Amino acid sequence: MPEKATLERARRDKREGKSASTQAGEFVREEMEHIREGKHGARNTKQAIAIGLSKARRAGVDLKPPQKGRAKESTRKSAERDYRKGHSAQKKSTSSKRSSARLKALKREPRSAASHSALSRQAKSAAQARRRRGTVTAGASRSSARKTSQRKAA
Repeated sequence: MPEKATLERARRDKREGKSASTQAGEFVREEMEHIREGKHGARNTKQAIAIGLSKARRAGVDLKPPQKGRAKESTRKSAERDYRKGHSAQKKSTSSKRSSARLKALKREPRSAASHSALSRQAKSAAQARRRRGTVTAGASRSSARKTSQRKAA
């Protein structure tokens, strides 16, 4: 269950008209904090991000599951399940056995997934993959447009 403060920050982002991925970022941030505090670990940074995104979908953030071909079929199915769970009226709590088993498994994982260097590595490789695919974020295209205009002015 996400913390109250995280839910509030995500709601504030939604009120301010920010994108679903920005709202989901609050949950990813919370997950990184949990790992740094030592509550549990994660096998790698990608897993930590995935846990945060899953929490966001289950909390009702309008973050759509990845399209076919963009992620593994099992990942996509899991994301669809989380999305449905977050957008359905009935809220069924997880059994305590499953909940404790999940936490026990995560406690065995290393805490290095949320280190500054691991996050930096993940960000760089994700950006490189986006460049290879040709899907550049709005921020990156804005900055490149700014650089082009500065070059023309000079």
